[in-house]
Amino acid sequence: MKELEKLNRLPPYVFAEVNRIKDTARAQGKDIIDFGMGNPDIPTPKHIVEKLIEAVKDPKTHRYSASKGISGLRKAQAEYYQRRFNVKLDYDTEIIATLGSKEGLANMAQILSVPGDTILVPNPAYPIHAFGFIISGADLIHYRINDEIDLMTEITTKIEGSKKKVTAVIINFPSNPTARVCSQDFYREIVSYAKKNEIILLSDLAYSEIYFSDEDKPSSILEVEGAKEIAVEFTSMSKTFSMPGWRMGFAVGNEYLISALTRIKSYLDYGAFTPIQVAAVAALNSEVKVIDEIRNIYKERRNILVDSFSNAGWNIPLPKATMFAWSPIPDKYNKLSSLEFSKLLLEEVDIAVSPGVGFGEYGEGFVRLSIVENEQRIRQAARNLRRIMK
Repeated sequence: MKELEKLNRLPPYVFAEVNRIKDTARAQGKDIIDFGMGNPDIPTPKHIVEKLIEAVKDPKTHRYSASKGISGLRKAQAEYYQRRFNVKLDYDTEIIATLGSKEGLANMAQILSVPGDTILVPNPAYPIHAFGFIISGADLIHYRINDEIDLMTEITTKIEGSKKKVTAVIINFPSNPTARVCSQDFYREIVSYAKKNEIILLSDLAYSEIYFSDEDKPSSILEVEGAKEIAVEFTSMSKTFSMPGWRMGFAVGNEYLISALTRIKSYLDYGAFTPIQVAAVAALNSEVKVIDEIRNIYKERRNILVDSFSNAGWNIPLPKATMFAWSPIPDKYNKLSSLEFSKLLLEEVDIAVSPGVGFGEYGEGFVRLSIVENEQRIRQAARNLRRIMK
């Protein structure tokens, strides 16, 4: 049916097959240790929850909210950017609250592209980076992202080799799923290149606070002078404050694009529930130690995962940031596809991971492990793993 043309452009959802096997195993009573979905398990800090409870008791907060976010929330985000990145933002014209970064990216794709436009997206990548533009009818060019690739060379080669003008480029550092980080020099180079070639940059900075050394501390692309002329950046509270189900994020940057996103959202939603926005203000105004504690939990889990899995026979590269580890399939099983290896782990040792091909064709040969199980569960997974590795 012609009406389903957009739907038909979406590839089969690879993770559905893994989820089906996982659900079947659980129904049979198996204890699945789940490194699949990046769904934070750390409780939201107590003071944020308490602020939500306080706000929800006020009947005035039960009415429709503002789709762009209440002013207090946008002011708090502006203050966060000033403290963290030394970037000055106008809370009224350069910031909008979104229902998580995913919704913001998807709606921005509708603004920036029409059928036939060409967008450059990373591969492997968080699925919405590509699918948002696929749904809008745009054509995609993929650039590879791994530790062996020089990013600027890869990006400029793809743009200059395109038969059609590239309208926008998606960048995501620290990267989901690869956990790759980038330097401020890269941001300076790509901003300069984008301005010269009239290309819009969309920066996904969802993992700005999940890093494991000062050397790898993420920057904002908006720290580059003149970046606001061509860039919008998306952030999320899901990982920074362990608030995934709260669905709270932001788009900040170019005034014209933020205005366009505000207009689109005014037709689609009334914003997040007001008490959630009030609690998000409390989160953004938190003491630094709140973020540090969450970061340290992920760092400890990362170290245990890499060490214990290595002892079990699977050497996983040490991620510099994010809540993910991105690993080649072990040599013993490198003839299997990433989906086949993911099924093997589920069926033989009760471990769930995400097959790399689910993040794009250049993700084949890898799997992503989300560090969302506690230390004891990670060690149990390593013991299970020994059964098929040794």
